[in-house]
Amino acid sequence: MTRTDLLTDAPATRGRTVLISGASIAGPALAFWLNRYGFEVTVVEKAGTLRRGGYPIDVRGTALEVVRRMGILPRLRDAHIDLHRLTFLDGDGSEVASLNPHAVTGGVAGRDLEVRRGDLTDALYTAVRDDVEFLFGDCVETLDQSGHGVDVTFRGGSRRTFDLVVGADGLHSRTREFLFGPEERFHHYLGHCFAGFTMRNTFGLSHEVVLWNTPGRAAALYAVGNNDEVHAFLNFARPDPPFHAFRNPEAQRDLVSSVFADAGWEVPGMLAAMREADDLFFDVVSQIRMPRWSSGRGALVGDAAYAPSFLTGQGSSLALVGAYMLAHSLAEQDHAAGFAAYEHHTRAFVTLNQDQVGKGDAALFPSTAQALEQRNDMLRKLTSLPAAEGRPAHSALTLPESTPVSP
Repeated sequence: MTRTDLLTDAPATRGRTVLISGASIAGPALAFWLNRYGFEVTVVEKAGTLRRGGYPIDVRGTALEVVRRMGILPRLRDAHIDLHRLTFLDGDGSEVASLNPHAVTGGVAGRDLEVRRGDLTDALYTAVRDDVEFLFGDCVETLDQSGHGVDVTFRGGSRRTFDLVVGADGLHSRTREFLFGPEERFHHYLGHCFAGFTMRNTFGLSHEVVLWNTPGRAAALYAVGNNDEVHAFLNFARPDPPFHAFRNPEAQRDLVSSVFADAGWEVPGMLAAMREADDLFFDVVSQIRMPRWSSGRGALVGDAAYAPSFLTGQGSSLALVGAYMLAHSLAEQDHAAGFAAYEHHTRAFVTLNQDQVGKGDAALFPSTAQALEQRNDMLRKLTSLPAAEGRPAHSALTLPESTPVSP
């Protein structure tokens, strides 16, 4: 895709410069669509290179149409994990139920996608890397809005001015802090923490997830194929966020180890592997909810604006849809009207999907003995897949059309 493949209204946008902070999912997706509309796009990413690998993520509903229009759907179909089984275990390691994953998640077999996070980010980056500027190993240090644009100082020392700046830098977005203030104003903690890492697949698992539960604790082994490695997850309920551990990997390991110290099944081996893992990822389960997603010449997209939490399974899909809607809105009018249209046409879809917390995926982690027993009773009665249309929230927004025209 090149700049010659411009879309309707491109003459009004040509030459407008946009800085996007973040090169995970929302950032490259937004860069792709803004480039198609004739914007001059720069993407800055604090990591030194594209972040590959990572845990599996879902692309569902309306987001499937976004990746189809981007031309990357066939590549993602080839990368589809196609899990065959989700097995639930009780605290003593005995089996509660073994099901098709779609029976629990609300996905649609044969249509919805589950891919490694790195496969999605690589597909997005490949689709846009030749058409926009990427700055790896740098990040925004200061933002100063004025009547003519946004003056940006980068941590590397350079200074540039852009017409617009968009934060696509995730749950703990620095861009959001620059534009709206501290994260605490918008952060809604959902009562759980989790640690994720990879470890050796000594369990004989293939294309399946095994989930062990006791009240308020869960351990999962996630085998995305016939690989030598599995993704390991340890999730636990906690009334308050562990602020002391956020930037301290050893404190994270100590906290998780203390919570699971008396756990059975394969958990002792998982804790030992966590101690040695070089890819440990620790965070809280939470959402970002904001009254507005833009301020002046700056805006937010994806988790930075409306993280739904992994309990919904919709984070990547909201990022893809939000990126499409933001670019489409900006292409048709000036930034003030464009940002307003983006919120007006996207917010109901976002809210509906954020409200999926407590349904399906959220039942994976009951916090009390009673809730766990109720969940297990429900699982034992599940015998069929969900309806072919999946959950209505996943497809609750119809994308506006964009008709290619010659420049």
